[in-house]
Amino acid sequence: MLLLALVLMTVALISALTAMRFAIHGREVAIPKLVGMSPFEAEHAGAGLGLQVVIERQFYSADIPEGKIMTQIPPPGTKVRRGWSVRVAQSLGPLRVAIPDVTGGSERIAELNIQRRRLTLGSVAHVSLPDAPLDRVIAQSPPANASGVSAPKISLLISDSPEPTFYVMPNLTGQPLGSATLALQDAGIKVGKVSALPPAASAQLPGEPQAAAVAPSAVVEVSGASMIVSQTPAPGQKIAAGSTVNFEVR
Repeated sequence: MLLLALVLMTVALISALTAMRFAIHGREVAIPKLVGMSPFEAEHAGAGLGLQVVIERQFYSADIPEGKIMTQIPPPGTKVRRGWSVRVAQSLGPLRVAIPDVTGGSERIAELNIQRRRLTLGSVAHVSLPDAPLDRVIAQSPPANASGVSAPKISLLISDSPEPTFYVMPNLTGQPLGSATLALQDAGIKVGKVSALPPAASAQLPGEPQAAAVAPSAVVEVSGASMIVSQTPAPGQKIAAGSTVNFEVR
């Protein structure tokens, strides 16, 4: 009886292991070869094995006919579980569209030219160049009339306005307005509003008669010899070329 019980337990254990193995590996399938099939044929072959076929990219190919699958990931024979996605690339056939020259025009004109030829606009990068006109295509990839193009995309390099030059605002208080104006103009900085302050009253010593107050309506003439009393922006601030500086002078 003991021997019979051991035999039955062994048979039950082997059966359980076998069933577990079938449960684990029974849902695995091998990826079929999809290269050369049409998208419909590839989806049909994948659906029969519980797989999903996803067309991710399209490329020109002189070897694979237009509309056929040219690459696949994972490769054929790979064991995967049911429900796995197989990513494929579809052939556009041989390149029949010449790559146009879109340099020299604006970004919008280049985009319309690319779309008109049924090509795709790729990445667009911008660069600041001091001598290049604003919003002009200065380079493209692939170049015009290129051969051996694999993807129907044209990437562009667009010129932007040059970055402004920055300065640290100097301390101009106590300097004549004329010399400060010339120094700022040389740096490309404009002089804005210049306000004239009334002359400062002289200090009164003890025992002296009170000095006459300066009439608030007195007109003070501004000239190149006027001395700068205050400035905006303040000294030490960062300003860009073309900015405006305002002064108060006496």
